[in-house]
Amino acid sequence: MASSFPSTSELVADARRLYGQVFGEEAPLTAVCAPGRVNLIGEHTDYNQGLVLPMALPLLTVVVGHETSGQDVTVVTATKDADEPWRVDFSLASDESLCPGLPSWANYVKGVIQHYRAPPVPGFRAVIASSVPLGGGLSSSASLEVAFYTFLQQLKPDDGDKVSKAIACQQAEHTHAGVPCGIMDQFVSVLGREGHALLIDCRSLEATPIPLADPSLIILITNSNVRHSLTGSEYPMRRRQCEEAACILGKASLRDATMKDLEEARNRLDDITYRRARHVIEEIERTYQGTEALKRGAYKEFGKLMVESHNSLRDLYEVSCSELDELVSAAMDVEGVFGSRMTGGGFGGCTVTLMKAHAIDRAILHIKTRYSGTPTFFVTTPSAGARTLSLP
Repeated sequence: MASSFPSTSELVADARRLYGQVFGEEAPLTAVCAPGRVNLIGEHTDYNQGLVLPMALPLLTVVVGHETSGQDVTVVTATKDADEPWRVDFSLASDESLCPGLPSWANYVKGVIQHYRAPPVPGFRAVIASSVPLGGGLSSSASLEVAFYTFLQQLKPDDGDKVSKAIACQQAEHTHAGVPCGIMDQFVSVLGREGHALLIDCRSLEATPIPLADPSLIILITNSNVRHSLTGSEYPMRRRQCEEAACILGKASLRDATMKDLEEARNRLDDITYRRARHVIEEIERTYQGTEALKRGAYKEFGKLMVESHNSLRDLYEVSCSELDELVSAAMDVEGVFGSRMTGGGFGGCTVTLMKAHAIDRAILHIKTRYSGTPTFFVTTPSAGARTLSLP
């Protein structure tokens, strides 16, 4: 059956308990959270200034903490899958203390402090707890960045501009995690809305809520439990290939290119660059068509586009893997499933499946039978973005 995940109150309780163990009787005064996300369609289009259609998840990163006098910082993570040590101490009096290093999870915290829009940040103590699986393609990194930025906003408020907040968190990932990610993950973690997916134009940074609250629908996330890391060579390589294609086509980005442009320039592109560009150009169009289909309640049409997206990511962009392909194939065997695709950067992680609610048990059983690994399932709904939480 589908896995249960900790509620918001349970995550807060876990974080508070660890805070007491580490810091003694002093209780945290501030609690915030930010969600992970699943992308329904529009993969590897965000850094090409294209369209994406993600939704925020009830899987969250929670930060609890307390401002301190002075400039000393202590941050502890309750996430056991994070690399050790699970506690970091540094001083904000030294710029060098914010340089990336080990443990890698702390780089996201340091990057957010570095790019926070209302410096200087005061000293603080904080504990992180999260239900977003690491390396699962559900954006645990953006969830942590946005949660920590939201925490800093409680200590020293900025101007409250949400788009600028998302951009600052994206910059943190660029400079401190070394991942040249697009804006999608941070954007939906900040601006997610309950009961809605979010159509994001990654060029204009406009966001349009798309209703997705039909009670007859279920969104199933299946974690392959194959871990991946986007800090390897593959993700930056894909981005470079897209930039090279845009340059050859004489476009600022592939957002401005059409298939006609691409075909006319085919003899000037090597095969790999051509295939990368073709995926992006067609995926941007699929995202537009998929959004229009959802608006009409045309779920079969949306599902067909999901499968086309997966096949393109597998064959043209080459970021899928055998485990993800198995999961998609197994899901599509089940009556009542509209569509399924890999989601996230690729090379492991999760698939997302849109189906009729009554098909959920049958789908999970069939996927378990067909999949060569050990999957984890989450039945989910579109959820709210980053927010403050009340402490009892």
